[in-house]
Amino acid sequence: MSYQVKEVKTKPYDGQKPGTSGLRKRVKVFQQEHYTENFVQSIFDAVDLKGKTLVVGGDGRFYSPETVQTILKIGSANGVAKFIIGKDGILSTPAASNIIRKYNADGGILLTASHNPGGPNADFGIKYNISNGGPAPENVTNKIYDKSKAISSYKLIELPPPDLSRKGFFTYGPSNVEIIDSVSDYLQLLESIFDFSLIKEFLQSHADSFKVLFDGMNGVTGPYGHAIFVETLGLPESSVQNATPLPDFGGGHPDPNLTYAHELVERVERDGIHFGAASDGDGDRNMIYGKGAFVTPSDSVAIIADWAADAVPYFKKGGIKGLARSMPTSAQIDKVAQKKGIPYYVTPTGWKFFGNLMDAGRLSICGEESFGTGSDHIREKDGVWAIVAWLNILAYANKQSPNQVIGIKELLQKHYNVYGRSFFSRYDYEEVSAVGAQSLVDAINVHISTGSLASTAHVSKSTGQKYTVADVSNFDYTDPIDGSVSRNQGQIITFDDGSRVVFRLSGTGSQGATVRMYVERYVPPEAGPEELGKDTQEGLKGLIEVALQISNLPEFLGRDKPTVIT
Repeated sequence: MSYQVKEVKTKPYDGQKPGTSGLRKRVKVFQQEHYTENFVQSIFDAVDLKGKTLVVGGDGRFYSPETVQTILKIGSANGVAKFIIGKDGILSTPAASNIIRKYNADGGILLTASHNPGGPNADFGIKYNISNGGPAPENVTNKIYDKSKAISSYKLIELPPPDLSRKGFFTYGPSNVEIIDSVSDYLQLLESIFDFSLIKEFLQSHADSFKVLFDGMNGVTGPYGHAIFVETLGLPESSVQNATPLPDFGGGHPDPNLTYAHELVERVERDGIHFGAASDGDGDRNMIYGKGAFVTPSDSVAIIADWAADAVPYFKKGGIKGLARSMPTSAQIDKVAQKKGIPYYVTPTGWKFFGNLMDAGRLSICGEESFGTGSDHIREKDGVWAIVAWLNILAYANKQSPNQVIGIKELLQKHYNVYGRSFFSRYDYEEVSAVGAQSLVDAINVHISTGSLASTAHVSKSTGQKYTVADVSNFDYTDPIDGSVSRNQGQIITFDDGSRVVFRLSGTGSQGATVRMYVERYVPPEAGPEELGKDTQEGLKGLIEVALQISNLPEFLGRDKPTVIT
């Protein structure tokens, strides 16, 4: 195939700085002349991929097909030896991480804005993953940003766009291209980790007393869910919904929480479904929800950590090297680690911090409160992995309890009876004024520097609970593997009873600022079933009131209520 390499003159765009999860902007920003090409070329200028293998895929959101072709044109012109591309450009983020690792690729470009909405007036994203299958570390993303600020031209191959809808091999300019099935390698991975025969036996023997519903939220995981739950585990077609990936996610917000996954929640409650689960746009997040039983992400990772070595073949064989959570996540997993004598770590938000620990052989299971859970099987959080982990654990627990069906609620209660309960909730204030958000952060920093909140007592008007401030601090982290230091990763107000409130500016939105407030209160097991079984918002009501009062958050942000409560 004859081809020509064309060099196109361009000028830098401001603001092409990748965050924790790549570059995310509105679609219309990426559609500006040269904008996408500039950023893609900056990746190839920052990372030497000449003669290397690159994985390409994404969640199928609006503007993905065009961008896959752009990556092919520019990557080939920059000397990429081989592209491995998911059929139709589709690969979940966990599946892409697996493909990079399984086929020893040198990196991957993922087209996703994760749980953010899709469509012509919504969000798009481009993310670079390195050879371990995980997100690029800061030294790489900084280099990409530096190149984007100095770019003067990009190179591309002048060839017709190839057909990405058929599996197989072809050449494109100087590059080899392989179009692969988006699901099969990932399914094989899960079958090597979990006891599918035990899960299938449990589900088939409890077909009436334990119903399952998986919601793909019209994101990338629909085909994965169908392959696992219907084709492999033999569940009926009705056990999956919203399983077709759509460019605009069916007009929904593909974020698996109680607000945006309301369709799942409503059907679970209406039809008495025992196990409901949802995953997000790109497949790296999850929510577990059964009738009358919502599992917080903090509890979810703690329960997986508690049962994994007994129930899950992967961990039975390899053991559990360590556990970890992001700082805002509740300390529930710490309780498990302490009781079992397992090392544990508290990191900043961002999966790359877990990846360092995994690559050093120190970490097996980890999670973030933002509905991200995973293990060292790949280097991304993995929503479908977490869902199947729960089914494996429930199947195992029920094998130990032949006379009583153990569901989500029973498993939670068992856990609280042993470890106590960390009541935990997150308040998201989305697309608020950046000025107001920064003013909130600045005000708390004044308290940190002056110590003006130390030992002050605050009483909730509605509950009468008294909270006395023990400490106010910024979370700094020194990576135990590479020694790198990450500062100002969240502001923490700790109270003398161990309760705490965390404030963070999030970098995952595409517009405005997002402020997250995390509230946590620990209740020991001896408090008894009634106290441990309270509704989350009831258990946290007084602390939430005090947090809003201390921070003056409603005044700074001009919001009386959060956008989302989880």
